[in-house]
Amino acid sequence: MNNITTQDQHHSATKVSELAAAFLTVDEASEGQRVDNFLTKTLKGVPKSHVYRILRSGEVRVNKKRIDADFRLSLGDVVRIPPTRSTITDKPEQSAPVASKFENTIIFEDDAMLVIDKPAGFAVHGGSGVSRGVIEQMRLERPKAKFLELVHRLDRETSGVLMLAKKRSALVALHEAIRNNQTDKRYVMLVQGEWLEQKKRVVLDLQKYLLPNGERRVNVVTDVSKDKYNERQTSETMFRLMKNFNHPVLGKFSLLEAQLVTGRTHQLRVQLAHLGFAIVGDDKYGDFALNKALIKSGLKRMFLHSSITKIRHPLTNDKLELIAPMPVELSKFLVKLES
Repeated sequence: MNNITTQDQHHSATKVSELAAAFLTVDEASEGQRVDNFLTKTLKGVPKSHVYRILRSGEVRVNKKRIDADFRLSLGDVVRIPPTRSTITDKPEQSAPVASKFENTIIFEDDAMLVIDKPAGFAVHGGSGVSRGVIEQMRLERPKAKFLELVHRLDRETSGVLMLAKKRSALVALHEAIRNNQTDKRYVMLVQGEWLEQKKRVVLDLQKYLLPNGERRVNVVTDVSKDKYNERQTSETMFRLMKNFNHPVLGKFSLLEAQLVTGRTHQLRVQLAHLGFAIVGDDKYGDFALNKALIKSGLKRMFLHSSITKIRHPLTNDKLELIAPMPVELSKFLVKLES
């Protein structure tokens, strides 16, 4: 076990100077990482072209040996970094602890992974108008954590099970499990209209595109000849009917459970909208007039919730069933539909 602390690592990183070579020891956070990515992360502000130049010239060494850019680092490896102009500075210690936003949403945690019940309205990542997403917030709340990465994404307005890895080895194993369809992810959603089939398998080709303002959207490819760059991806979901509702004023709705077979961007939202059963409250693919009416009836968010994820633990292989109960605001709305 390597006991270099984050503190030590910060200090060793600051020794990357213009005057002398630095020697950094690989800890858990960087274990399994490619050396070019490790250098890019360590040498903040140094152009990538320079990183590849010092790799090609053999000035970067691992355990005193020359290596290629795609060499993967192991725990305890010693990386020599030549004298480099860098913008790294020691982060000032945070004076006040960060107010906790997600500490009370934790469903499961051990030394390999952290699972939270993400509330609706939070982006998982900062960017595009969001200064701090779930991952940035969790890193602030846990300054001592050497490694914390998202395993997968959830849309901002979707609530429920969100997995984070606390070790690179766990992240790699979880990605592998997702790629090989060894996870069982269930979502619950309320759709507009009367869904009649007890079980329905939906397979559609989806394609991503960008709006002029840079926002991501997805559509169904019905005409293959229009996919001239061959970018479409197959999406597959198993839907199950849980309950139909018929409200005298608001109309007909259906509560569905979806089991993801593939995990494409906006998959459930786009598939259902295409079938004519838009998810209620969906501000991208839904019925905007209905959404407005529903806000007045108390539903102020999209009715899409990641309820259960069944997976094997990435390191122990134990069976895990991660459950996020239906949020109060969604349950309340269902009660209203029944009255």
